[in-house]
Amino acid sequence: MLISFLLAVAANVGAAAPQLYIATETSPPASMLHNRAVIGSSTDKVREIMARSGIAYRIDLLPWKRAYTAALHRSNACVYSTTRTPEREKLFRWIGPLDEAEWVLLALAERGYQFTSIDDARGLRIGTYHGDARDEFLRARGFQVDSAHNDLINPHKLLLNRIDVWAASLRRGSYTIEKNGWSANIVPVLTFRTVQVYLACNKGVPASLAIRMQEALDGMERDGTSRRIERTYAEWEKQAPKNR
Repeated sequence: MLISFLLAVAANVGAAAPQLYIATETSPPASMLHNRAVIGSSTDKVREIMARSGIAYRIDLLPWKRAYTAALHRSNACVYSTTRTPEREKLFRWIGPLDEAEWVLLALAERGYQFTSIDDARGLRIGTYHGDARDEFLRARGFQVDSAHNDLINPHKLLLNRIDVWAASLRRGSYTIEKNGWSANIVPVLTFRTVQVYLACNKGVPASLAIRMQEALDGMERDGTSRRIERTYAEWEKQAPKNR
């Protein structure tokens, strides 16, 4: 009797859902550090997904390359906000979309660039974020890229004429340019792609968990939770101080 009970307990422990390790980057208003806690519109969506799915988790804020590499190599890891591209499709289990983003080329206003396509940037030095989807996209197409380990280094490189344009990802509700006082000098010259971003999980995360997470997100879309989160952070980003 006791042996049967112990075997049953062991079986239940073995079947318990693993704790997920979730990594993200600093990318207001989607993910950022505030009072030593990771917050943001996509962060709150991910937390709500986990709560509705009953999944234990931990979120760390890392440089993008480290966050992405963790999800690639750790069997219990996920990363957001990850652009879903054909090259990445088979690498992860995808939950989303969490949000949309526009890939935009920004330049100094004084340059007077008038681009009609991404090919107008050929021969120019393009500032990118090391290891992200825009960096991969431009490298694969033979553009001259100059990557930084922190994307917010790029506007400073623009102002110092160390790059000609900055390939940025601007999400809904993002006031990064305005909040940092760059809007008078740095302007968009081309939106060259609109993408959807996801929570991307290692293939070692059980498919059953990914299905539960997707169902939770679908429910959030239906009942208005996702929209409420987006509205909250649209207002928060406008009012937040420059230095967080």
